[in-house]
Amino acid sequence: MRGLAVGLVVAVALSVGTAWAQAAYYAGKSIEVIVPFAPGGAADVGARFLSPFLEKHVAGRPSVTVRNIPGGGSMLGASFFAANAKPDGLTLMCTTSSTIFPWMFGHPAARYDLARMRVVMTLPFGPVVYVSPRTGVQRPADLLRPAVPLVYGGIAATGSDLPILIAFELLGLPVKVVLGFGGRGPIRIAFERGETNLDFQFTPVYLTQVVPLVRDRKAIPLFTGGFPNERGELVTRDPVVADLPSVFEVYQLLHRTKPAGPRWRAYEAAANLTFTYGLSCWAPEGTPSAALQALYEAAERMNADPEFKERGKSVTGGYAVSRGDQVERLIQRAMRPTLEVKKYIIDLLEHKYGVRGLRL
Repeated sequence: MRGLAVGLVVAVALSVGTAWAQAAYYAGKSIEVIVPFAPGGAADVGARFLSPFLEKHVAGRPSVTVRNIPGGGSMLGASFFAANAKPDGLTLMCTTSSTIFPWMFGHPAARYDLARMRVVMTLPFGPVVYVSPRTGVQRPADLLRPAVPLVYGGIAATGSDLPILIAFELLGLPVKVVLGFGGRGPIRIAFERGETNLDFQFTPVYLTQVVPLVRDRKAIPLFTGGFPNERGELVTRDPVVADLPSVFEVYQLLHRTKPAGPRWRAYEAAANLTFTYGLSCWAPEGTPSAALQALYEAAERMNADPEFKERGKSVTGGYAVSRGDQVERLIQRAMRPTLEVKKYIIDLLEHKYGVRGLRL
């Protein structure tokens, strides 16, 4: 009994000591979050949504500020972060797949190495693909036989459009793609004006801006990007819009078999990085374990916070955040697709969308 009592005392002391160390690490300190995009985009909105909850739930209650460093499709800010952020847990970067893809494919302006950084937490960005009734498409089964040509507006083939472009190839859809829009907001407006007739928006915009179009019969939702199962396979429905089928389901509907091969694996890799881990927050290599642990545990406390859940419904769609230590291996795996998958994506970007200078 005496040994048991001593053991309990030691365990409690270690637990209290660990909590105290984490609180002491951030107590009286400030965290700067670098967002390598202009204000108002998905990454900026996501980072600013998370910031007050970081202040609330990181042990030690540090102050948190967001700094935008736009330019070069996010590569300027990401390169600044890699060159200047000290490994002390006080400078983080929140970004999207628009930063990941150029690094994956060896863009010369991507002067950062995500493989050497640590994932702090992630927040999903679910997509919803919808169409104009003028196309004659009423449900996914009609996509192969539209009444008029399908026209999709996008930003860039190497950004958040990439998994959707791969989905079009995977599903075999006859789509004319027009790139070069300044953001998903202008793309949605082009859809409303009839300049395009096929679009996707992330769930926060879909729920607030597109659902009213659906009610007015000006848009028809078709499918989502899907959501991963416990093995990271995108075969389940998005929990925020669970009434809509996933790309996985639509493929089976159109082709009477399950998707497989390099196109499917390319879609999974691109979609996981863009949607499942849509907003990814990074820390420099060498960040102290006490800082990382405090940030990981803050993610858990956010998910249990009723205010976070309620505000999240209108800002993000209501997704939970993921601890970096639980998804880092999956992200690193998605960022390193097989040579066959990587070659497929590069060939698609080069030959169909004119992207040059990419490397295997």
